[in-house]
Amino acid sequence: MLEHGGRLLRAARDYGIAPDAWLDLSTGISPYAWPVPAVPASVWQRLPEDDDGLTEAARDYYDAPQLLPVAGSQAAIQMLPHLRQASRVGVIAPGYNEHAHAWRRAGHAVDSLSASTLMADPSRYDVIVLIHPNNPGGERFERDALLACHASLASRGGWLIVDEAFMDATPEHSLCSEAHREGLIVLRSAGKFFGLAGARAGFVAAHPGLLDTLGDRLGPWTLSGPTRHVLKLALADRAWHATARTWLHHMSDRLAAVLLRHGMAATAGCAFFQWWQHANAGTVHVALARQGVLTRLFDTPASLRFGLPADEAALQRLDHALGTLDLKEMLR
Repeated sequence: MLEHGGRLLRAARDYGIAPDAWLDLSTGISPYAWPVPAVPASVWQRLPEDDDGLTEAARDYYDAPQLLPVAGSQAAIQMLPHLRQASRVGVIAPGYNEHAHAWRRAGHAVDSLSASTLMADPSRYDVIVLIHPNNPGGERFERDALLACHASLASRGGWLIVDEAFMDATPEHSLCSEAHREGLIVLRSAGKFFGLAGARAGFVAAHPGLLDTLGDRLGPWTLSGPTRHVLKLALADRAWHATARTWLHHMSDRLAAVLLRHGMAATAGCAFFQWWQHANAGTVHVALARQGVLTRLFDTPASLRFGLPADEAALQRLDHALGTLDLKEMLR
C-alpha cells in the first residue's frame, strides 16, 4: 500500500495527541463540505439502480457526453491498466503515486517524468497519464496542448488519461466535454470538491466503447444506494457549487499568504492545497505534528502539502504553530 494523506489515527498514536485535537491539513479534500441531508430508509433497504438519475445529473454537472460512476477515481486507476496489452506508459511526476503503481503492477513499462518531457514527444508512449491540475506539483495545461498530445497517441491506438480530481474549482479548463474522442479518458473525483471522501465516488468520462468495457470489468453496484442518492442531490446544487468555488479560491489564497509570511513561499498549488518544496520539509512536518498540525509529507521531492484550513480559527492556529518554530534555523 502506498502512503496517502488522511492517516489521522496513526498520527494520533505516534504523537500521543487525541484525534479530535488535531488540525488535519494532510489531504486535498475540501473542508467546505456539501451539507448531506438525511437519507431515506428506503435507500438503505434497496439495491442500487443505475437508472436513478445520477448519470444524467453527472453529465450535466461535468458537461460530459458519456460517464461511468465508479467507486472513486481510484477504482478506475486500478482497473484501466488491465484493459490494455503491455504498453509503454508515461506518468507525470511528481504526482499521485497510485497511477504509476497501478500500471507497473499490471506489467506495463512505466516512466515517471515531468509533464513537459512527456508532452514534448508523445510518440515514445502508448499511454500518457497527466493530472490537471497536478497533485502536488500544481501544473496546468492548455487545452490545445492536451488535445494535440491526445491526437498523437490516439493515431496509434494510444490513450491520454487526464486525472481531473482537483478540477471542480475551475471547470472551464476541464476536458470532459471532449471525452467522446477515442483514446481520451478523463477521471473525476466527487470526494475532493464536495468534501465527501468517505462516499468513495467518482466518474470516468470516455468513449462509450471503453466505458462499456470498464463497466463490465468493474461489475454491478460500484456505488452504494446512499452514495448515489446523496451524490445526485449534490451534483444538482448549482448555488452551492458557486459558493464553494468562491470559498476555495479565497481560502487557498489566505493559506498561501500565511505560508509566505513565515518564509515558506508556496512552490505550487491550486484551489484545494498549497505545496511547499524544501530539503528540510521532513523536519518542519515533525515539528508541526508535535503541535497537533498534520501535513502531507513527500519524500521525492522533499516537500509538504498543506490542505485548506476549515475556517479562520484553523488558519490562525496554523499561523501560530508556524510562528513558534525557529524556521530560520530549520531551513538553513
